Amino acid sequence: MHTHLTDDQLAIVATTRDFAREHLAPHAVAWDQAKHFPVDVLRKAADLGLGGVYVREEAGGSELGRQDGVLVFEALATGCPSIAGYLSIHNMVAWMIDRYGSPAQRARLLPGLCSTELLGSYCLTEPGAGSDAAALATRARRHGDHWVLDGVKQFVSGAGTSQVYVVMARTGGPGARGVSAFLVERDDPGVSFGPNEKKMGWNAQPTRQVLLDGVRLPADRLLGGEGEGFRIAMNGLNGGRLGIAACSVGGAQDALERATRHLADREAFGAALLHAQALRFRLADMATELEAARSLLWRAAAALDRGDPRAPELCAMAKRHATDTGFEVANQALQLHGGYGYLAEYGIEKIVRDLRVHQILEGTNEIMRVIVARGLTGAA
Repeated sequence: MHTHLTDDQLAIVATTRDFAREHLAPHAVAWDQAKHFPVDVLRKAADLGLGGVYVREEAGGSELGRQDGVLVFEALATGCPSIAGYLSIHNMVAWMIDRYGSPAQRARLLPGLCSTELLGSYCLTEPGAGSDAAALATRARRHGDHWVLDGVKQFVSGAGTSQVYVVMARTGGPGARGVSAFLVERDDPGVSFGPNEKKMGWNAQPTRQVLLDGVRLPADRLLGGEGEGFRIAMNGLNGGRLGIAACSVGGAQDALERATRHLADREAFGAALLHAQALRFRLADMATELEAARSLLWRAAAALDRGDPRAPELCAMAKRHATDTGFEVANQALQLHGGYGYLAEYGIEKIVRDLRVHQILEGTNEIMRVIVARGLTGAA
């Protein structure tokens, strides 16, 4: 499936998959059960350049394209989709600062983000504004040479541990044009966090509310221009959707490989289950659907790299298709394990739980359909 990749890309896949096999996979179930966020392992990933995948080299990043990035996150997710998913979000934050930040902002934050000495989180969703992100209510008021932020952000991956938060807040009137982006830091006075959410999956990373109570920021914490926040957020999400889609493909690929090994090892009625034609056909269908998702993902990544006007639509297609397919393949892999698939120690049920949320975050798959439909019809 990697026959047309360049030598550099093949090396990226091999190195990242080796990292996932050594540093993620052996601990994934234990981290999930203990709800442990392995920051030390994130710093090992940064040693391979995975803390600043898309960041320019001058700021300490790897300066890879989106086509390389989807290979990275697919390979990482074969070890643990939860950790790969967090790193995708962290890299989205780093890219946004590299792309839209001032020279001073880039110099102050990017070296730490690329080394993961600083971790990043993305704050768009609110308790009353999820899919309708332009309706967010968090407010930033100008007060002299400062901004004062008040509001609540919901479902923030890494919250409480991350030091850097890209926060979308309303600085103007209603709608998308009234939104601006700000760089908030964990230790800023007025910043606090809700309890770690009890979740179905993604337990190896914290998810908490970010509470902003009169947070006073210097004027230079504005990211980009005033009123540009929604555009910044959406451009960041194009890449973020590719990252999450890649994590779904990687997690499902691992589940497929586990199911194939299980069917080869398990006997019933005097023969290995792998010899049963019905089960072989099911594996074939799983592999086919997964390869189709991967192909669409790669096409969307190439479109984003070259600035294709259809890139947002293709990213939405890829995110919808890959996350739906990834979950279904993982669920089928659980079924092929029989009762063993339901046991935590086999790791399959964790993959199913982790991949389920990919159909919701970075824009629900229903919203992905809205984006695609707009592209087809031209309707708002």
